[in-house]
Amino acid sequence: MTDVRVRFAPSPTGLLHIGGLRTALYNYLFARRHGGAFVLRIEDTDRERFVEDAEQDILDALSWAGMGYDEGPRIGGPFGPYYQSERKSIYKAYVDRLLAEGNAYYAFDTPDELQAMRDRLTTGDNPNPRYDTETRLAMRNSYTIPAAEVKARVDAGEAYVVRLNVPVGKAIQFNDIVRGTVVFQSAEVDDQVLMKSDGMPTYHMANVVDDHLMHISHIVRGEEWLSSTPKHILLYRALGWEPPQTAHLPLILSPNGGKLSKRNADKMGIPVNVRQYRELGYEPEALVNYLAFLGWNPGVEQEVFSLDELVEVFSLERIGKGGTQYSPDKMNWFNQQHLRRLDDAVLAERIRPDLQAAGLEADEAYLRRVAGLMKDRITFLRELTTTWRFFFEEPAGYDPDGVAKRWKSDSPALLDAFAARLEALPDFTAAGCEEQLRLLGEERGAGAGRIIHPVRLAVSGITHGPSLFELLETLGRDTCVRRLRLAIERLPASDAE
Repeated sequence: MTDVRVRFAPSPTGLLHIGGLRTALYNYLFARRHGGAFVLRIEDTDRERFVEDAEQDILDALSWAGMGYDEGPRIGGPFGPYYQSERKSIYKAYVDRLLAEGNAYYAFDTPDELQAMRDRLTTGDNPNPRYDTETRLAMRNSYTIPAAEVKARVDAGEAYVVRLNVPVGKAIQFNDIVRGTVVFQSAEVDDQVLMKSDGMPTYHMANVVDDHLMHISHIVRGEEWLSSTPKHILLYRALGWEPPQTAHLPLILSPNGGKLSKRNADKMGIPVNVRQYRELGYEPEALVNYLAFLGWNPGVEQEVFSLDELVEVFSLERIGKGGTQYSPDKMNWFNQQHLRRLDDAVLAERIRPDLQAAGLEADEAYLRRVAGLMKDRITFLRELTTTWRFFFEEPAGYDPDGVAKRWKSDSPALLDAFAARLEALPDFTAAGCEEQLRLLGEERGAGAGRIIHPVRLAVSGITHGPSLFELLETLGRDTCVRRLRLAIERLPASDAE
């Protein structure tokens, strides 16, 4: 295979959509799988839609997901600059070449004239008239204005755009790695604007020039760009360049069908931007893993992969053509699986910000013990500071239903005796706690459950959770004894049996 060079080329017009992150992921995996280069290029020529913080959001998302790039903004590379806004003179030279060789032309139509053309030609059969090989002959451009007048208008500074000169009656064919052989007729292609009236290139012009000059070997992007490919191929042909191979990715669909747009995602309460996933507490490994499966299949039963494991098995050929529905439940399942995979020390590090935000404190060793005990029981790490907050502070109260059901008349005496035994344990371990509880039950003629349930209530305030004895060991002797005696004070003896 030719040296692999791929690019992720987002526009900084808003927060990075998960569809954009999936595109970046597939490019990254393909590059790493083949020992190639993963290039980041910021396509910021649309200044009207430019959002100030969008670029930083893109960089933060890639960093959070573990996808470092080899060339791009802030780190440079041999084919920079990597901001299209800084490459204006480069594009101008190639636009001039297209004009000189007859592959592009000047157009002086005003916005009002363009709208009048659309209004005139709009019919039920043609709801969106194009500026193309037919309509160009009725507009103000190099086809209808003498060459001398065109030059005079340009020299006088009259506003104009440069349009692609689409040939008549040509078939434009290419082989897409995902779609197979794709054929467009030139009659289906409009005379796309290549350079706007402000002198900035459009996406199409800049895209082709940059991909060629940056030696991009494969273009991996969403299927919404499939219809733009014939325009790009015409530009490659006009400039005498070989186009890169393409792979157009299927749509990510909403659970109800249709594209997972921000609008319909918001209606269903589905996070759609990478930043939302970060703020909601999803693990980066989980989002990356799930996005990989939204359009691609490894060909094996295994579903849970690390980023490095994905690199080892990824191929563009296993990307499907059909869209894949997003499932919130499946996303949460992946989050659970990756929490279980993570090292306790990593989990302890990741929970620290949530702990501080909640005004709670714990040392590193204790956080690791809590993470190890609970990672099989949680979907989100931040549940440790909400549902399972008792790990870090005394229970604020006791579950009323649990008290009514589990707190018996002999509970205070049993808990007081159990607290004394815990104080006397030479080694405070889960096994030691269990042994003392069962011995106490035998001595008092009470079943183990008669002690287990009120003990759990006392130390956690709730009636469910991990193994009681592992919980006691994790909380530690002093905390357990203190909470047992605190519950005896707070909860009155019950007459219920």
